[in-house]
Amino acid sequence: MPLAYALHRAGHPAALRKPDPDRRRRVAGLWLWANGLLAGVVLNVIFTLFGVLDSEGSMLSAMLVGALFAFPPLVLYLFVPMVIDRYDPEPWWCLLMAFLWGALAATGFSILINTGVHVGVSRSFGEPMGELVSASISAPFAEELFKGLGVFGFFYFLRREFDGIVDGIIYATFCALGFAAVENVLYYARASMQGSDVLAGTFVLRGVFTPWLHPLFTSMTGIGFGLARESSKTWVRVVAPIAGYLLGVSLHAVWNFLPAALGRAMGEVFMPWLLLWLCFVASFFGIIVALVIRKGWVIRDHLRDEVALGMLTEDELELVCSPVGRLRCTLGWRGATGRSFIRAGARLALSKWHTSRALAGQNRTISADFIAPLRHEIAQLRQELLARAPR
Repeated sequence: MPLAYALHRAGHPAALRKPDPDRRRRVAGLWLWANGLLAGVVLNVIFTLFGVLDSEGSMLSAMLVGALFAFPPLVLYLFVPMVIDRYDPEPWWCLLMAFLWGALAATGFSILINTGVHVGVSRSFGEPMGELVSASISAPFAEELFKGLGVFGFFYFLRREFDGIVDGIIYATFCALGFAAVENVLYYARASMQGSDVLAGTFVLRGVFTPWLHPLFTSMTGIGFGLARESSKTWVRVVAPIAGYLLGVSLHAVWNFLPAALGRAMGEVFMPWLLLWLCFVASFFGIIVALVIRKGWVIRDHLRDEVALGMLTEDELELVCSPVGRLRCTLGWRGATGRSFIRAGARLALSKWHTSRALAGQNRTISADFIAPLRHEIAQLRQELLARAPR
């Protein structure tokens, strides 16, 4: 972490001379996150209790079965985006916050709205119409809105940890995986009450073939906020997140519409429909890899002058820009200090990138305030590495 931030957290007097530039914003964001999480937990508990009472207790044991099927695969799901984002991985606590927001806050608010819409439409136009409107209109708009609010939180309140498109996708993915895990508990619970064969089929569909659909939908919003973070144009900052959200809603609505509209007839077109979406998801993963590679180029380009200034050596530049640099540190003599050095180098490069783009657009960015503390941190870490280097 930047030196000024570290001093601030440690209560060091030097922090008074150079305060953390975005402390108030982060505190406000933490307060909103905690309250949203609390409200989401309350809503989830209320609707879970209603479900248990309506089923005369059988739903409780079914939800335990659903949880056993929904949560263990997360070990694999969460590992994938962490492996992809190699050059400047997000702090674990940010990823945990994103996951919890999706799992608790987004699900709680979404189930409130979706249930209300379903009940209201069903009473006026019948159960089939209530199911159709809830699935293909209410769910896409509400779910993508509340998952997207999690991404917005990082974009606005934790700008230091949000650098561009890749970060938007990563945060969106963790929010969406948290949401999908809790949603899958309900789907698997209902399936288990219909028999083991229905449960197995539901798990194969949701847990094996389509676990990345929610991340795909919400990543559209993440890309929108990522474009806004990278751009110095005001209209892009306004339009990109809205356009990304609407695209995510549209994809979500299209996916939900056919099953809700066709019902049992969906079986005739299910496999071609599923294969089409799997190809779409595979293409999207390819785009993510390309964006990560681009991020590596940005880091390299904005650290070249640090080599010229003597802040880094060529070998240190290669270490920071290597996709396996952290693994080399973990397995070698550099250890945790080396990983911190790589992170500080990547943060410095990205802060310089944002600053240069802001200057080109004649705007100010908070990233400029991080450059000097990061250079100081790199110098300290470099001395530690030199002191422990093998002789």
